Amino acid sequence: MFQKLHIQLTLLCTLVCTLILALMSFLCLSVSEKESKKRSFADFQVNINMLVNHLESQNVISHNWLSQFCTDTHFELDIQDSGSPLVFDTLTPFSLNEKDFAQVRQKATAEYGMIETSISANSALSAHAEFELSLNRKSYYGAMALIPKNGGTLNIAVLFPLSGLEETIQFQRLLFAGADIGGLLLLGIFFWFFTWRMIQPLAENRQKQAEFIASASHELRSPLTVMLSCLSAMKQASPEEQAHFSNTIEMEGKRMGRLIEDMLTLSGTDSSHFSIHKQPVELDTLLLSAYEKFEPLARKKRISIRISLPDGMVPPCSCDKERMEQVFSILLDNAISYTPLKGKISLSMEVFPNRLAFQVADNGPGIPDTEKEAVFGRFYRCDKSHKDKSHFGLGLCIAREIVHMHKGKLWIEDTPGGGATFVVVLGL
Repeated sequence: MFQKLHIQLTLLCTLVCTLILALMSFLCLSVSEKESKKRSFADFQVNINMLVNHLESQNVISHNWLSQFCTDTHFELDIQDSGSPLVFDTLTPFSLNEKDFAQVRQKATAEYGMIETSISANSALSAHAEFELSLNRKSYYGAMALIPKNGGTLNIAVLFPLSGLEETIQFQRLLFAGADIGGLLLLGIFFWFFTWRMIQPLAENRQKQAEFIASASHELRSPLTVMLSCLSAMKQASPEEQAHFSNTIEMEGKRMGRLIEDMLTLSGTDSSHFSIHKQPVELDTLLLSAYEKFEPLARKKRISIRISLPDGMVPPCSCDKERMEQVFSILLDNAISYTPLKGKISLSMEVFPNRLAFQVADNGPGIPDTEKEAVFGRFYRCDKSHKDKSHFGLGLCIAREIVHMHKGKLWIEDTPGGGATFVVVLGL
């Protein structure tokens, strides 16, 4: 499922970027091509003005100058002097025929009013017009100029092929297309890894959810199996044995109740329905209360507990009293469960300017560095052989969730001489 989602997200992101790049490239190319055509046409007009000014100022038309001008500008010229062709094709051989120049004159006459009879022989003003036209499916700039000269009129038709401009535009388009394709390939590779990193938390949560359900099912199945076995045995048991089976069923039922309560607590934290009600609480008193609550149980297991509280007054901390009691109970219960006979557990509290720190230290087997974070996972047990049925591997997870909801931190350190120390830090 996640592999399919990964591919779909990659394709979607790449497609969106493709559309954006295509649109931006189209806009940039449109502006660039428009400016290129505008500059090209402006250069064409400048060259036409140069040609007209030169011919106006010269009494004799130089074939050499015209030939060099055509070579420099790539113009094709057809010049008629009072209706008679001015021959200089030996210097600049035509690539176009007379019909092409006739179309230039026809368009200039029809659309720009360029009529040779409108220019008198005694007129001092010349007239010319520039435009774009298509000949034989090819694009050209065309121009027609009428220049009064020596009692007659020079009629000049000019054609400039746009093949060079079209090649430049085509190259620019290919360059943009290549850049877009290269960019899309890089973006595709980026989105492939980026979307996978986005999906990873979902995949991990899905895996954790599956593991949680499997572990919860296993934990619930064990007491249920015992209860069903006891119920089956009670049918043929004596009254004394029935009482024993009844006690066992009650114990397993309570055990299932504790497990379900823990699971509901974690479900509340996941769905943001886990609420805390803060009020000023004297946490030194709360820690002392937890000590007094677990001291008999520790004594029963021949474990000594000592508590160290600050000498001065401890400022009240804004927190949920019941939830923090639950945190201290979880940490003390966990310490008693994993501390060997005749072991030691110490509770301590320190006051800092803007925070309170609590430590629950034991001299048990300790927790390897590689598992110091893993123990806060659900249904996780550091000691796989630990058979204490009162622990399901959810307590530390619940404790960390409660501390986090108080904007605090909970972590594990090594106890000097061996063992584990759980540290809780809350802000004032």
